[in-house]
Amino acid sequence: MALAEIAQLFAQIDQNQRPSRDDGLAEAMRIAEALLFAAAEPLDEKDIEKRMPRGLAAGTVLDALKADYASRGVNLVRAGGKWMFRTAADLAWLLATGEGEAKRLSRAALETLAIVAYHQPVTRAEIEDIRGVAISKGTLDLLLETGWVRLRGRRRVPGRPITYGTTEGFLIHFGLEAIGDLPGLEELKGAGLFDGRLPQGFGIPQPSDAAELAEDEDPLEDETPVTPPTSESAETFGEPADPGLDEEGAPEACGS
Repeated sequence: MALAEIAQLFAQIDQNQRPSRDDGLAEAMRIAEALLFAAAEPLDEKDIEKRMPRGLAAGTVLDALKADYASRGVNLVRAGGKWMFRTAADLAWLLATGEGEAKRLSRAALETLAIVAYHQPVTRAEIEDIRGVAISKGTLDLLLETGWVRLRGRRRVPGRPITYGTTEGFLIHFGLEAIGDLPGLEELKGAGLFDGRLPQGFGIPQPSDAAELAEDEDPLEDETPVTPPTSESAETFGEPADPGLDEEGAPEACGS
């Protein structure tokens, strides 16, 4: 048979019956999709990588799957370094049941959360210095209960006060891939959050939530026997308090 005749036979084969070079990627996308739908919590890229076909990077597969879901009612998103499916933002109103009243954090709690996020690792005294007002005993307890703030360590200074930082849950809840995705000064100005003239040299710190302790931090596990805390050292030893009261002793608006 002449070469021309052989070529003609191949040309007559249905193109849809030919194996595609993307078959491997398509199958990997199906695997990643199944893993993410079945998972009870967001998945780390490394965990997904273990189930991928040899030769395919999880990042490539997940980016392709994310693009595939971009126009659907459910989107694939990455937050806190982990991947998950979420309802498309523009359809969230459809899922609102309208039952019950949404609980809100008080302004004091929101300001405290913002300070922790931008200034971590930070102590209670440092938070109060930045806010210019004392924090109610229950504000930090409330943020710890939400899972957005964690105890990091102890500052290596007299009294060894506890240092606070944000959690992976904070990133996931607010849809941040990393703490560095928090808005900077120009973004905050653009959002109208700074209306007046700012002091000269005013700036927003570059946040970092590194798991490693800072040079001036000691681990929480490095504890020594202590005496019961006084009112002046309540923060250092984590004295339990009523989370429903703000600085003036009035109920906070968080509803928790």
